[in-house]
Amino acid sequence: MRVGFLFNHDQIHQVAHSLPIAMALAGSGFDGEILAATTTDRLAREVMRLGAPLVGTRIEHVPLTLKPSSARLARYINPVAPAAKILAYHDNLDFFRSLDVLVVAEKASLVLRKKYGLNRPLLVHTRHGAGDRAIGFDRHSAGFDHVFCSGAKIRERLMREAGIPGDAISVVGYPKFDIARPSFQLMTQIPARPVVLYNPHLSPHLSSWYRHGREVLDFFVDNDDYQLIFAPHVMLFERPFVVTIDRLRIDRPGRLDERYLRSPNIHIDLGSRACSDMSYTMAADIYLGDASSQVYEFLYKPRPCLFLNSHGLAWENNPNFAHWNAGPVIAQPSSMAEGLTRARTSHASTYRPVQEELLASSIDLSDVPSSQRAAQALLQFMDRRGLRTRASSGMAA
Repeated sequence: MRVGFLFNHDQIHQVAHSLPIAMALAGSGFDGEILAATTTDRLAREVMRLGAPLVGTRIEHVPLTLKPSSARLARYINPVAPAAKILAYHDNLDFFRSLDVLVVAEKASLVLRKKYGLNRPLLVHTRHGAGDRAIGFDRHSAGFDHVFCSGAKIRERLMREAGIPGDAISVVGYPKFDIARPSFQLMTQIPARPVVLYNPHLSPHLSSWYRHGREVLDFFVDNDDYQLIFAPHVMLFERPFVVTIDRLRIDRPGRLDERYLRSPNIHIDLGSRACSDMSYTMAADIYLGDASSQVYEFLYKPRPCLFLNSHGLAWENNPNFAHWNAGPVIAQPSSMAEGLTRARTSHASTYRPVQEELLASSIDLSDVPSSQRAAQALLQFMDRRGLRTRASSGMAA
């Protein structure tokens, strides 16, 4: 039995969503091989850091590489599109064929089945977050043999919108919570200054950044009674252009003016480890965003939220924007001062109960760690599919 966990991305933000499951599986009494495959040095370092000491002992680390011709092609295409990520499947087909099960956090791995015709490994999707965006519930989700999700709301939408049978979905909670290790402390924090986390998404048709982002930063430059952490989606500034496929859009994130970098009340992070380890969602007093699923990590500890509807979207009663019920929604940065005040003053009476309900339906937490629940669900899935498994008697059911 060989179970692989694949980490194949430009950034590290997906590692903590599935690596904890490999670690729990390693401690479950499972008698097969567990392999953590990475496609970049950046991913390898993060897997080794989070997975120590199991990675290298109970979990084998497998670095996947590109053929020289693919590497040359990727150098030309990567500035616009993730060529290396797709080519990694073609160049490592022998490795994927050697697996019985492949556990992944994103959908690109479906190319193994659709393009290359691999019936094995069986594909298990862990997802990466508890967000509401429509792309998380599209028909591609049904291409996996089994799907893990964080809560009942996610399961219901996967059944209704993606057409996945209920017995092919397991609600497991949020494995990232089991190993989140915030690495950042806001050293300049002053109690009288609320800390705002501005966390815009990368998708041009949803993000507030392209239309209003610099006006948001201008507001905080001019209002130093707030401290701002500007930590957008880690892929927003990863390339010169952002291209999205759920709705074909392309836009430029652009450059940040020097005045933002010099402002003493603004901390800017465009993609360090702290953007992915819950450092900022734990440090902030107020969340300011649009479509990022990180809002649900912020709601782990309910606090005021404010949302920026830069595209004039009809969001009310739309499940793709359910998280916008967690705080006031404004249409433009000119309403920022009033919106921030309203988010704070109305939080306890109006929005905290809504946030608690949103979190409970989106992320099902219990006394059993989520990673152990997911590992148990994986073992049960393998048993149902006739693969040899063995779980220890101490594993939670």
